[in-house]
Amino acid sequence: MTAPSAADLKAAHCWFSVDSVPRDQATTDWKRRARLRQARWREATGLPIGSEPYAGGTGATPVGSRIDLGHARATAANLMTPAARAAAADRVAHPEPFQTLRVDRLYADALSSMPLCFNLFGALDGPAQVAAAVRTWWPDAPAGAVTRRFEYSPGRTDPTFLGNKSAFDVAFEVEHVAGRAIIGVETKYHEHAKAETPPRETATARYREVTERSGAFAGDWASRIVGTPLQQIWLDHLLVLSMLQHPSGRWTWGRFVLVCPAENPSFVAAAAAYRAVLTDPTTLEFRTLESLLDAPGALAADDAAVLRGRYLADGDRVS
Repeated sequence: MTAPSAADLKAAHCWFSVDSVPRDQATTDWKRRARLRQARWREATGLPIGSEPYAGGTGATPVGSRIDLGHARATAANLMTPAARAAAADRVAHPEPFQTLRVDRLYADALSSMPLCFNLFGALDGPAQVAAAVRTWWPDAPAGAVTRRFEYSPGRTDPTFLGNKSAFDVAFEVEHVAGRAIIGVETKYHEHAKAETPPRETATARYREVTERSGAFAGDWASRIVGTPLQQIWLDHLLVLSMLQHPSGRWTWGRFVLVCPAENPSFVAAAAAYRAVLTDPTTLEFRTLESLLDAPGALAADDAAVLRGRYLADGDRVS
């Protein structure tokens, strides 16, 4: 797919060094294309341009992929359906201890994966539609009543889980005859997988315990994951595994699901590399955004079409 020109990016206030990934032209092209896509969506919908910092002011830099903060918070225009807007408002109104949810990003950053998550999973309007979508997307999950939770952790900083602030972008918890099932989802859009600083030693001891107790990893997992671009996927996966190992015995089935567009070469490659470290991949799934939108009986057809037009290659035709 053709990369946008520097001239087009600059004209749309989308030329930023953070989108350049050293020695990875394909990912650089994707990040620039995704940013320009969101700027064009904002322009086509008549939304005023935002800035860095979000609050604007003297010396602020226009950012084409952001919406003016005041307008964004007043209208919730970054959220594309009434159900998504209601889900976001409810989550903002009910903060969790130690949460890292950034409200300005949710409402004003068109490029962020956070509003994408609410737009995708928040479009499910009511318990019946949520349950139907879960059955469609994950037919092998146990059947039962489903609860959807955004920016969710079973216990941030709780050492009986991971003792850190990890959370799922969205989680679906299923009450079934043998206990509870958990489907924890991480949604990526413009981001790329990058090497992380290894966790501090005290944390690593707990992470190692959960990893090795799961029996799901190859023997050389540490050298292939810790401090590499796979580390973030690992920590999210460990949150599900820690729930399955929890002394309460509350969760009896679980899966971590990584979602990104098929166009994102960085996370597509990272997902494949991470899966290759596993000897038992049953608690991990990689799904493309396209596959979720295409699944019949999950999202309403109109909602799926709107999301595809905004976030995927179809939206590049908007002018």
